[in-house]
Amino acid sequence: MSEWLECLACRTRFDTTESRHECDCGGLLNVARDRIEGSPAVFDARLSSRAALDRSGVWRFREAVMNIPLERIVTHPEGSTRLYERLGVFFKHEGENPTGSFKDRGMTVAMTQAVRVGSRAVACASTGNTSASLAAYASQAGLRAVVFIPAGKVAAGKLAQTLAYGATCLEVRGDFDAAMALVREAASALGIYLVNSINPFRLEGQKTIVWELLQDLEWNPPDWIVLPAGNLGNTSAFGKALREAHEAGWIARVPRLAAIQAAGANPFYRSFREAFASRHKVSAETIASAIRIGDPVSHERAVRAIQYTNGIVEQVTDEELMSAKREIDAAGIGCEPASATTWAGVKKLRAAGVIRDGETIACVLTGSILKDPDAILASAAGRRIEIDATLAAVERALG
Repeated sequence: MSEWLECLACRTRFDTTESRHECDCGGLLNVARDRIEGSPAVFDARLSSRAALDRSGVWRFREAVMNIPLERIVTHPEGSTRLYERLGVFFKHEGENPTGSFKDRGMTVAMTQAVRVGSRAVACASTGNTSASLAAYASQAGLRAVVFIPAGKVAAGKLAQTLAYGATCLEVRGDFDAAMALVREAASALGIYLVNSINPFRLEGQKTIVWELLQDLEWNPPDWIVLPAGNLGNTSAFGKALREAHEAGWIARVPRLAAIQAAGANPFYRSFREAFASRHKVSAETIASAIRIGDPVSHERAVRAIQYTNGIVEQVTDEELMSAKREIDAAGIGCEPASATTWAGVKKLRAAGVIRDGETIACVLTGSILKDPDAILASAAGRRIEIDATLAAVERALG
């Protein structure tokens, strides 16, 4: 099997051993193959293996992820997250990854590529989850990690993770989009390997979320896969995963994607409403910090994913997503605020008749409940009651 990088804009091809994250024309790159190898039978057989690569929910599908000697792979391992059936839908909980978010799936592949091309330092812009994942995998690979974060706008739990794993944090005076523009400039000027979702190898890891979900469902695809939409890496990766699975004959039909944005950070939703006639940018503001992004870099890839799957893009308010979060938390699985856009979106789409009764729905929860404790503490203030150390005080507090 041969692999190459191909520009989505001008179709120029590059060797996968080149250290690049975009085309010379500025277009996004895609990892392309002459054929998709592997099969559900092979992937399912690895579920009983004790080998680290087989236990990884990314490298279990390695034939269709990256063509590289196995001993060069950088893995924790990641993936193998659980599928919960709650509230009448399935929840695939990517918050159960090693650093608490889906980012680990993309990072294992991007970091393996960084090692392959001989990089000594890696960088990203981040609202928190990417930086934590990058820092952990860079530490494992022995690479210097530099993260660009919007000053004062990253949840404490995510920042603490990033620092604990040893990354250098550059706190940019501006929003995520300013940090993203700066890291792209710095990566090009300083020869640092960029691992944001603009990096095509990130998407090769993130597409395994869908493949593992299909495996969880015994390769019987749901009617809908619902996911949060921020920088649009997952939307892009999910479309690629479904296209490849269908073309390889792993599944008989393609589920529809529903990408859900916060109303305060909704550029992709605005473009969708115009049939993608134009690309929008917004000044993003939402409690869901993981998707507080106003100019998503993977826009073009995500458009293809929505069009291929006959998908839709919806928006939900902060009030709607936090209400949905409380229901997910109360179901005993929990998630960070951005993840709750999925359940909020399902309820909205059901009410509008877009999702019909009886259709099978799988929601992807992208981050752990502990990723943004400040949001939880603020919304649960009424359940924190300070009392005297007496039984009478307990009785009064409990009514």
